[in-house]
Amino acid sequence: MNDEREDQQSETDSEIEREIRQGRKLTAKDLMARMAGPGAMKGASPVSPVQQAETEIGNWLGTNLQDASGSLKVVLHRQLKGSELLLESLDRPLNAVAAYFRRVLDAENLLMEIVREADVEWGRTMDERPYFDREGMPPNSDDPYTVASVRQAIADALQRLPGEAS
Repeated sequence: MNDEREDQQSETDSEIEREIRQGRKLTAKDLMARMAGPGAMKGASPVSPVQQAETEIGNWLGTNLQDASGSLKVVLHRQLKGSELLLESLDRPLNAVAAYFRRVLDAENLLMEIVREADVEWGRTMDERPYFDREGMPPNSDDPYTVASVRQAIADALQRLPGEAS
């Protein structure tokens, strides 16, 4: 007798649920929750720790790196995304930024490569021919990214990192 009541109640509940669902659209969030099962996402973020760290770096660069056209930010963020430095410090992504900035400032060839990539990115964004630094020649006065300007921007940003100001 008790089993019959439970079956009837369960059937009634199912009918009510069906009627409710007919009146609303199913979202991607609903589908993910169903696939994961009940309680699977309680307290957990659907965003991976790597994506969270990459986002934190992107946000920090956006507010702390002086870069009028934004091309240098794009290049530096691209270099840091998925890098070994970042993967080794997912819980403290700004440590990866500090280590990378120090590495760039200590290696002239790496700095020159960043400048070249920033020039290319700027040219692509502005739909213009990029200016490139030429060895033994003074930088073009219209070039937004020179070795000196990028070195200064990175050094200034490094000073803005927590624990780096001196």
